[in-house]
Amino acid sequence: MKRILTAALLVLFVAAQARAGEPAAKPVKVPFDLIKTQHMTVMVKINGQGPFRLIFDTGAPVSLINNKAARAAGLIKKDAKGAVMPLFPGMGQYKVKTLQIGDLTAKDVPVLVMDHPTVSLVSKHLGPIEGIVGFSFFARYRMTIDYQTKEMTFVPVKFRPPDVMERMFTMLLSGKKSERKVVGPAGVWGFSVEKNEGDAEPGVTVKAVVPGSPAAKAGLQAGDRLLTLDDRWTDTVVDCYRAAGHVRPGTAARLGIKRNGKTMDLTVTVRSGL
Repeated sequence: MKRILTAALLVLFVAAQARAGEPAAKPVKVPFDLIKTQHMTVMVKINGQGPFRLIFDTGAPVSLINNKAARAAGLIKKDAKGAVMPLFPGMGQYKVKTLQIGDLTAKDVPVLVMDHPTVSLVSKHLGPIEGIVGFSFFARYRMTIDYQTKEMTFVPVKFRPPDVMERMFTMLLSGKKSERKVVGPAGVWGFSVEKNEGDAEPGVTVKAVVPGSPAAKAGLQAGDRLLTLDDRWTDTVVDCYRAAGHVRPGTAARLGIKRNGKTMDLTVTVRSGL
């Protein structure tokens, strides 16, 4: 249900970008598989090479492929040890000339090249998975997901998503200081998480909850399995911190958790760090 809601919100967001009165485009249907971790996977050709199996993640702000797929697609040299991006060793950003899923082809799609730890872990247990298809691809379309038939339907729109990583690194490397009025304090949640090596299950484990904190008031408990935060998947500790960073202090965020085998939602109102 949570992925259906996320997909519906994305459909509304992307549809809003299309200009009124544009001619109706022909919908394209693409099949997908649902693996044990409840991730959707699709077969993708990159620069005509492949196909590669990638996770289709409606919560991912970027698309990424591992170094193996990047070499096969000609993005990096065969003998390269790994693409390098400033501040993030072993990771780089490139532009894929064509990214094809089924009968759907997108051109000039920015992707990160990195061996994502969660993708590598899932791949180890459930067969080869070479990366993630994210916002940089699917935001070009109005999209619906049919979990019963395991099909996604795409309708092209004129909106072209911004390059999220380029904007972020431009800001980080510019050396310019932001004005005080646009800098907000870090939000206080009041809990910590962990994920043990070899843990391939969705989500992370809540290690501790601070008494009296926003998380404690919402009912979060140590031992809960945190599956999503503000409708973003939290399959690693890094994913959890990244998702938390998108929530502004003073706003409410939904936590999707699993407790004693049952899933439930909690609402946390994030407190200002000041």
